[in-house]
Amino acid sequence: MQASAIKLILSDIDGTIMPAGASTVPPRTVAAFRAALDSGIMAGPASGRGLVQIAPFFRGDAACCQTAIATNGLEVYCAGEKICEQRLPIAALERALDIVRDTPGAGLLAFDGTTPQLVAGDLDVLARITPAYARACVPVGALPAEDVLKANIFIDADMAGTEAFVARLNDEVDGLDFDIPMVGYANIMPTGWNKGSALLTLCDHLGITPDQVVVFGDAGNDLTMFSVAGHAVAVGNATPEAKAAARWHIGRCEDDAVAAAIEILAAGGWPFSE
Repeated sequence: MQASAIKLILSDIDGTIMPAGASTVPPRTVAAFRAALDSGIMAGPASGRGLVQIAPFFRGDAACCQTAIATNGLEVYCAGEKICEQRLPIAALERALDIVRDTPGAGLLAFDGTTPQLVAGDLDVLARITPAYARACVPVGALPAEDVLKANIFIDADMAGTEAFVARLNDEVDGLDFDIPMVGYANIMPTGWNKGSALLTLCDHLGITPDQVVVFGDAGNDLTMFSVAGHAVAVGNATPEAKAAARWHIGRCEDDAVAAAIEILAAGGWPFSE
């Protein structure tokens, strides 16, 4: 493979370039993104988080997220321009909320910008799953009146319990899809929309093919992106499902493995091998 054929690099954030407990990506990662951009390769994040949440992770370097897939694919940006936005229909969210309220230990968040709003569920459970969201959370007790850009479901369960609950949601809620970025937590997307469909939208906008794209990830919400990109790369700490779906495999998030791979791509080399 010729590195010069790569036109776009996208990376998940949590667990892929930002270790657990960190509030920013390492300086080396910012420098690697910059090196890719300077070499003529577009680079950015592909995250379940909204763009307004993502920008601070890159240590104030806005160039690193000018091109991005955000909100698990519901927002797509290219060179600072929003080229696509999808929203979650309230009627479908109401059905999901009924199931959440009927399930012990489950809860639902809807976001107002960067502020998580607790629509249902126990704040102590949320604090065990995503402490930062629990600290910032505002209890509201009801869904907004209008369609929502970002919402998430959480549940006090292990991975098997999380998978079973998400499978029920996918079976019983029309108009929405649910996937799992981590234990006890689920993303919500309009049916048929995800990181993979967002990547195809971005490729079409750029006039490139998926074979010219490298993506990095670690978890279930990266699988749709892995299925589309020509070069899907799992970090060493990825879930078994993500590792199985990836074409290439590198070291762990904690060891700056993605930054090391991007540095090689930016320099015209090829960092992956069987």
